[in-house]
Amino acid sequence: MLQPADVLLLDEPTNDLDIPTLEILEESLLEYRGALVLVTHDRFMLDRVSTVVLGLDGAGGAERFADYSQWEQWTKERKTATRKQESATRNSSANGGGASTAAKTDIAVRAATARRKLSYKENRELETIEQRVAGAEEEMKAKHDLLLDPAVMSDGTRLHAISLELEAAQKRIDDLYSRWAELEEKLR
Repeated sequence: MLQPADVLLLDEPTNDLDIPTLEILEESLLEYRGALVLVTHDRFMLDRVSTVVLGLDGAGGAERFADYSQWEQWTKERKTATRKQESATRNSSANGGGASTAAKTDIAVRAATARRKLSYKENRELETIEQRVAGAEEEMKAKHDLLLDPAVMSDGTRLHAISLELEAAQKRIDDLYSRWAELEEKLR
């Protein structure tokens, strides 16, 4: 960790550390300017040093979250939805099918198909979103590079303004990725 690096990959760095060493590690990670990939069971440390939590769903998918508690809530909601869906499936098969079940299934299929279809505007948005993400990421990189300029670092007012612009650029990127996922989900 004493060598200059752009990315640190840490797998369970808190194992076998005493409290003072753990505190030093956390402080060092908070001061680190590069990207940090942290795999840990230490929820407190994860919330303290991370800006994005990548939560794995156990089925090959991943989602971005602001913190561990947001991921935990998302996981609980998914489990609840899965249980309700399984319960509904069991109840409909226990009812013996019949005409009403077939009608309900037909309505559900039509509703699902309607959701999957994108409007013309949404199709155009989906076609251009990758380029817009790339442009927003280039803009963010330019702001980041400007932030590292010694002239900017020595001017507190300018540094603050560019930091706010960098934060806004990151929010635009996050919003674009979120919208992209939303549109892709409609296609499924």
